[in-house]
Amino acid sequence: MEEFYLDANATEPLRPEARRAAIAALEVSGNPSSVHAAGRAARRVLEDAREGLAARFGVGAGEVVLTAGGTEANALAVAGLGRGRRVLAGATEHAAVLAAAPDAESVPVRPDGRADLQALAALLAGGGPALVCLMAANNETGVLHPLAEAATLCRAHGALLHVDAVQAAGRVALDPGLADSVALSGHKLGGPAGAGALLLRPGLHLPALVAGGGQERGRRGGTEPLPAIAGFAAAAVAARPEAAEGLAALRDRLEAGVLAAAPDAVVVVGADAPRLPNTSCILLPGVSAEAQVIALDLAGVRVSAGAACSSGKVARSHVLAAMGLGAAAGCAIRVSLPWNAPEDAPERFVLAWSAMRDRLSRRAA
Repeated sequence: MEEFYLDANATEPLRPEARRAAIAALEVSGNPSSVHAAGRAARRVLEDAREGLAARFGVGAGEVVLTAGGTEANALAVAGLGRGRRVLAGATEHAAVLAAAPDAESVPVRPDGRADLQALAALLAGGGPALVCLMAANNETGVLHPLAEAATLCRAHGALLHVDAVQAAGRVALDPGLADSVALSGHKLGGPAGAGALLLRPGLHLPALVAGGGQERGRRGGTEPLPAIAGFAAAAVAARPEAAEGLAALRDRLEAGVLAAAPDAVVVVGADAPRLPNTSCILLPGVSAEAQVIALDLAGVRVSAGAACSSGKVARSHVLAAMGLGAAAGCAIRVSLPWNAPEDAPERFVLAWSAMRDRLSRRAA
């Protein structure tokens, strides 16, 4: 089988608009902090990108703090906004958030993967000022959290809300105004790796994690990587939820094909909850996720198990464990359709998956 890529939640294929913008920025040799003509030209590229991101997400340019990616954006928000506050983090948050707040109180999720709002309300009522960290869309299951309702709870209790929107941006409608800070990542939108942003509500103080030359209004030191930032902004403009909606039909066909092939042996995790249009989490009880990923890779199909940010490891998913799946949490793979997925992707995947299941199920038996 000709190889094809179904791991967009790990990184999207580079969009042509992003490639063109990054290449153009490579021709600019100045440092954005220099005052001479070359520096001013570089500064113009930087600020054009910032203004493009601001317009795309409906915020002011001064609210866009450029970072090296989503991990830094999350860490910057948690360290800065969480200072002097209790941190409440969703049980299914990305490791970037959980590692930034190792002592956070866990907000449980329901069996469908959505945040348990009653539990969140009880946690908010049980202590002092809080920072709530709740991702817009889960990277493993695609499940969307009820952010509007969570934001209302946070406001009622005087809490701040940080949203990791790395997977949601460009795939579903996003309202940054619901949160006090929002993390974004360029390569999840189809831009180059190495650039991201934190959208920060005006009036909030955010000390730098990385000290340096005072870039980003003193909130993030270091010379800005112009090509990555320019590509990020171009990708953000090109990545539109209305275009991603077409992926939902492919996802639904893919899931229907898998369920038809093994109706009594497979579970689509989070199928009863609102989800990203491109994401399927397919659980095959009794067959390890690692074995499935390797077998599909040998067949030319690129998928993943859990997050792709764990140094190449395949481990039991804390996301699926939090959803109550027990030992089966180590038996699920993630299929995430890229923006340029071919129309026949569902059928090609089901063919490879069915062959893999037959082979591995016989071996497990």
